[in-house]
Order: sequence, then C-alpha cells, then structure tokens
Amino acid sequence: MPAGFEMLINNFSVGIIGMLLAIFGYYFIGPVMTAILTVLAGGVTLLINHGLLPLVAIFVEPAKVLFLNNAINHGIFTPIGVEQAVETGKSIMYMLEANPGPGLGVLLAYWVFSKDKATKDSAPGAIIIHFLGGIHEIYFPYILMNPVVIIAPIVGNICAIAFFTLFNCGLKGPASPGSIIAFLSMAPKGETLMVLLGVLIATGVSFAVASPIIKLSSVKGKSLEEAQGQMQSMKAQAKGLVPANVLSAKKIVFACDAGMGSSAMGATKFRNRLKAVRPDLIVTNTSVDNIPADCDIAVVQTTLAERAAKSAPQAVLITIGNFLADPALDELFFQLSTGDPLMVEVEEPEEVEKTPESKDILKIEGIKLNQKSVSKEDAITAAGQLLADLGYVEESYIPAMLEREKIVTTYIGMGLAIPHGTTHESGIIKKTGIVLLQYPEGVDFGDEKAQLVIGIAGMGGEHMEVLSKVCMALEDEEVLNKMKTTDDKEWILKQLS
Repeated sequence: MPAGFEMLINNFSVGIIGMLLAIFGYYFIGPVMTAILTVLAGGVTLLINHGLLPLVAIFVEPAKVLFLNNAINHGIFTPIGVEQAVETGKSIMYMLEANPGPGLGVLLAYWVFSKDKATKDSAPGAIIIHFLGGIHEIYFPYILMNPVVIIAPIVGNICAIAFFTLFNCGLKGPASPGSIIAFLSMAPKGETLMVLLGVLIATGVSFAVASPIIKLSSVKGKSLEEAQGQMQSMKAQAKGLVPANVLSAKKIVFACDAGMGSSAMGATKFRNRLKAVRPDLIVTNTSVDNIPADCDIAVVQTTLAERAAKSAPQAVLITIGNFLADPALDELFFQLSTGDPLMVEVEEPEEVEKTPESKDILKIEGIKLNQKSVSKEDAITAAGQLLADLGYVEESYIPAMLEREKIVTTYIGMGLAIPHGTTHESGIIKKTGIVLLQYPEGVDFGDEKAQLVIGIAGMGGEHMEVLSKVCMALEDEEVLNKMKTTDDKEWILKQLS
C-alpha cells in the first residue's frame, strides 16, 4: 500500500466490500431466509389447523436457549399474529414465546431446591430481572447448568398454550420485552385474568417438573458461573469473538512485553484452571516478540496484538484487557473445555533446580507492609530500588521498569500489579528476585487500584515457583484479602515460599 494512501484505500475498500456483501445478502441470503421462514410459518399454520398448536413449545423453548427466540418470535409468530389481530382483535401467536411463566418456574425451582449456594442466592435477583424486566436470557444459564431441565419450560409452555387455545385467549399486540407487565398490558379488555391464569399455569407446571430434576441432580454438575461462561462463549462464537477451531489447539502461549511477570501469572492461573478438563494442553508464557512457531493460540493484551500477529502469524490471537480476569479468557476456557480431553501422554514441565540462589528469590527483607499510597511511578521505583538494595539488579533496572509500564500496564487485576523491566534490559539482572510492597489504601494504575505491588527480576524460570504461589493465593479470596492488609511478614513469606 503506497505511503499516504492508507486512509483512502481502506475507506474505499470497506465501502466496496460492504456493497458486495449487501448485494450477496439481498439476492442470495434473503431468499434462503424467506424460504426458511415460509416453511416454518407453514408448519405453524398446519399445527393450528390440526389443533396441535401446544406442540410448538417443543421447538420454541430449546430455540430460546440457543438465542433464536427473536428470530422465531418476530420473524414467524408476529407476522401471523398481525394478520389474526386485524381480523379478530387479538392473536394467540403473541403468547407463544413471550410468556414469562415457563422461565419463572425454572428459576423458582432453583431458588428452592438448588444444592449450590451461589446458584440459590442468585435466583431471586434473576427472578426479578426475568419476570418484571422481561429479559428471558437471564434464565438460559440455569438451563445450561443441567440441560435436562429444558423439559420443564417445554411442558409448562405446552400446558399454557393448551389453556390459551381452549379458552380462545390472545393478546392485542406483541409483548416485548417478555415482562409480566408488558404481557398483561397487551391483554384484551376483560381477559386480563385469563391471561394471568395462563402464566400461572406455565409457572406451576414448569416448577413442578424442574423441582425433582434439580433435587436429584449431582452436586458435581456445572456451576452457574460455568454455565454463564458457556452462554457467553456460545454468543461469542456466534459473533466471531473467539474462533470456533480452538478445540484443535495443542499449545497456548501467554505473551507480554518481557515474558516475565504478567504473562507468567496469567499462564499459571489458566493452566491450573484448565488442567482438570484438558490435561493434554500445553500452557506456557514468553515475551511477545518470541512466541514459538508451534504456538496454536496466543493470548496477549490488546496493545500488543500487532506485535503478536507479526511474531506468530500462524496462531489464533486472543486479545484481553488483563491476564487474571477477562471475559475473553472465560470464553476461551469454555470453548476448550467443551470438547473431550485428548488421551495423550503429557510431558511434565521440568522443575527448576533449587540452587542456594533460587531459594532466596523472596526474602523477608523484600516484603514491605503498610506503605502509604503513592503514585504508580513512585510505587514501581520503590519496588525497583528494593530489588537493587537486595542485590538482585543494578539500579539501572529501575528506568527499565518505568519504561515497561509506559508500554502496557503491569496491573493484572484483583488488586495486583507486577512491575518488571523490558526485555532488552534483562542483562542488568544479577540474579532472580522478587519483592512485595503492600499498599492497603491502594495505588492507582489507571482506573484500577493495586494493593499489592510485586517487583520481579527474572532469570530463566526461577521466579515461576513464587508466581505459582501467588496464583494459588489468588484462588483463595480470604488469603488474598488478608495479604492486602496483614502486618505479618512471616505469614506472607510462608504463603509464597
């Protein structure tokens, strides 16, 4: 591309591509979708003519969980409903998908009978959002936790539709969103009670069917957090946020600028999270400019994406905000864990030999507690100075740490920052060392606050053992919170040694 013509070429390219896609959609995709909707509409009409409309629920409820609810409701039911409403003033078509009763029954069953405390505690809030707010997506993760539960809303909706059909009920217009308020407001004059009764029937039947399934389900089943992650993963894959072919990956590399701190923490945490379901995967870390050729998935911060693409053009690139808690990592995890683990022999990583030097990576003199809140530059400088005072680095390592912070933040989430030097300054490291500075009131790292600032000077992989201990501490919220406020240096040293 000629220099100076980038914007012109890019803008015209986008316009031309958009025009071609619009033409393709109009002449090819449009007719296909019209044909599909025609077939589905014909099927609905057939069920109506043969008095089998309640069976529509068998297709509607699973389709909702698969995020096809809007396509079915507004693409099929609403057009038919408009025609019926013009003739009779109401239509049962508006009631088939928007009824909040089936989902309410499922949520109530989880609230009463769930064995998982987090799920049980979350159900009341979900009930309000679903029943009053009309956001049906809120109960989809509860179905994904135990797919057998889908039977409950299907049976509940079948009973409700049968009731509405028997008593010739309908709504004046589409109830959107599917809130009980919108649902009842669309009821014809004098039929509000019958419409409400249909919702209650759906709720009661759904609750009755879901309750024994939830009571008998294994405690080892999928948690709500996992199900929500799966739902986000499904949506992300549909939108192209995470490539669908990640299941074929064998090696995942977390990469940061120096490959020393944040990427090491991220790799360790993700490896611990993944090893139970995918022991075949290799999860490692490196600097962004040294991603190996056998890397299948590269995980990098957004600001380093361009460098990562040049370093590993063969790899699937996952960009994140931070290495510890990011939606993209959740999406990646649930895509990787949906497949069956490959039965292959996994090579255990070689343990770092504990030389006298490596045993002294973290000393009690390298732990400073109850520090007054300062700027992030001062906090990084203090960590670097402590590394220098303890003989881990030359003092010239401190400017390298500050330079690294300008490239991309070393804040990695959960109140933790891991400042370290840039790659090209690694030669001024005398030996591997780690220091920890505690700031109970926090240090501002952009929009986040870090209560723990862990300075790192790494040679080889000697510092990985301590970082692994930090990751283990992050898994225990009580330990992490205590680490941010404790006055006991010996306790911190014990946790990280």
